[in-house]
Amino acid sequence: MSSMPTVLFVGAGPGDPELITVRGQRALREADLVVYAGSLVNHALLAQLKPGAEAVDSAPLHLDEIVSRMAEAVAAGRNVVRLHTGDPSVYGAIQEQIEALAALGIDSRVVPGVTAAFAAAAGMQQELTLPGVSQTVVITRMAGRTPVPEKENLRHIAALGATVCIYLSVGMMQEVVGELLGGGAYTEQTPVAVISRASWPDERRIEGTLADITAKVTQSGISRQAVILVGDALAAGDRGLKEKSKLYDPEFAHGFRIRS
Repeated sequence: MSSMPTVLFVGAGPGDPELITVRGQRALREADLVVYAGSLVNHALLAQLKPGAEAVDSAPLHLDEIVSRMAEAVAAGRNVVRLHTGDPSVYGAIQEQIEALAALGIDSRVVPGVTAAFAAAAGMQQELTLPGVSQTVVITRMAGRTPVPEKENLRHIAALGATVCIYLSVGMMQEVVGELLGGGAYTEQTPVAVISRASWPDERRIEGTLADITAKVTQSGISRQAVILVGDALAAGDRGLKEKSKLYDPEFAHGFRIRS
């Protein structure tokens, strides 16, 4: 085990600076170097850094440069935070950084964060897992410059009919809709919501169905930094719940509630 300080990979949350965890906030305040994910991280978080702390935007840097900056700081005995948007484990490309640091004898730890799909659902006051509707949530993306394994093709995932959260794909909205309908479980009446910059002050939300969402998104001008939510769970507010959860059913006994 290395005696050098540990690099902390911290989830900044989706945008609202109050959605970072207490542990993540503490790590920021103790950091000597913060390497942050460019325009995706709210700069209000950087205002919390202690005097003399250095903040480096990773946007213009490639992997070796990012790792080198962190390794140099660790070698100098400085506390290092790698600040990722949302949750680092979702499209954060952290594994390659962790492995590169490990090859240098540098340990890493990960502090989770709130990912955009959950901030979007919170803003809509929407539960994604409803009894009798959907008990599965899938986080995925369309293939683009980064490929997707064939078995995870969006059409295959759509065949589940579950609640699907689609990242990094709003710029291909027409193709997304085609793949979703091609799965056979969704119809043109299946509800969809596109949330741009979830939890930021300028958050925008476009709601519709698979029949009209492409035109609505095109008209809105939203082409990046958005998450797409799709599935029948989104229609619960309009159609009413099919059934209530067993969790609070007075006839449902469990270890912490015994029926009288």
